[in-house]
Amino acid sequence: MAEKQMTAIPQPLHSIAALIDSTIAKNPEGPRPHLGASLLGHPCDRWLWLSFRWAVWERFDGRMLRLFRRGQEEEEKVVSWLTQIGCEIHSTGGKQARVDFGAHVSGSIDGIIENGVPEAPTKRHILECKTHSAKSFKELQDKGVRESKPQHWCQMQVYMHGTQIDRALYFAVCKDDDQIYTERVRYDAEAAKALVERGRRLTLCERMPEPLSTDPTWYQCRFCAAHDFCHSSKLTKEVNCRTCALSTPTEDSKWLCARYGNEEIPVSAQREGCDGHVLHPDLVPWKWLPSDDAFSAVYEIDGEQIRNGVEDENTHSSRELVSLEAWKDGDFTGLPTAGD
Repeated sequence: MAEKQMTAIPQPLHSIAALIDSTIAKNPEGPRPHLGASLLGHPCDRWLWLSFRWAVWERFDGRMLRLFRRGQEEEEKVVSWLTQIGCEIHSTGGKQARVDFGAHVSGSIDGIIENGVPEAPTKRHILECKTHSAKSFKELQDKGVRESKPQHWCQMQVYMHGTQIDRALYFAVCKDDDQIYTERVRYDAEAAKALVERGRRLTLCERMPEPLSTDPTWYQCRFCAAHDFCHSSKLTKEVNCRTCALSTPTEDSKWLCARYGNEEIPVSAQREGCDGHVLHPDLVPWKWLPSDDAFSAVYEIDGEQIRNGVEDENTHSSRELVSLEAWKDGDFTGLPTAGD
């Protein structure tokens, strides 16, 4: 009698991991309403301007979102470990202290250590917790935080500046083997003030700054979420109040809308935008032409004058223009123009 042939159990069409990641990815937090202290050390002015204006929004898959959450969850463990060795810590977790410098520049601190750090038992410290891969952790050990993670160093400087605490404790955990690295960081007043002023300048700047590099192969540009925008399309994919030419950020951390009498725009409304959205001229690749209407724009697209604003028989909505493929082929045949 012939032996029965054994067959492998077929893999499910949707694995548990895939279902978990797809579920998590359906509920992204969305871009922050402020320019966070954690970003102020980023090397590119343009990236900071684009991200603050939600013109380039980096979406992450479920796995990456889980990874970010793991880093946040590590903070609770770090606080527990430090408390066990005698540190007095507050302003952690859901009760984090905030620093606010106006003009939309602010941030949340992982914790404030009142005393108990072994190297300086009576000194107050800002606590900054980070997780690292093995490669990143080794570089941190070899070079220290300022050289290996300058953005983290800048983040701590801003926090120290905002709280008038002149020391920070950088607490790093290696995700691969749970090694711990700690480093005490001194306050650098000149660097901190420059970082805050940089943030305020960029949030209030009406026009887009120059990029870090115009070379698309530059190492700091290649994996940037704005790579396509800066080096290829020049066109935002996002339609919200912050990509609109009619909205203005203010020094008291508000956004005002010219279409509605310079009324303040709530954050929830900023995320959606309105039917009167007009694409900011720095966020499109087209020539901006004079318009006879204060609440619309005219762009020259492949030789045609196309009006952008509240959609009607002569005007195209921003969502239509952002999603329109015809302009890429130089074919606006049949579409109404500004002169129709």
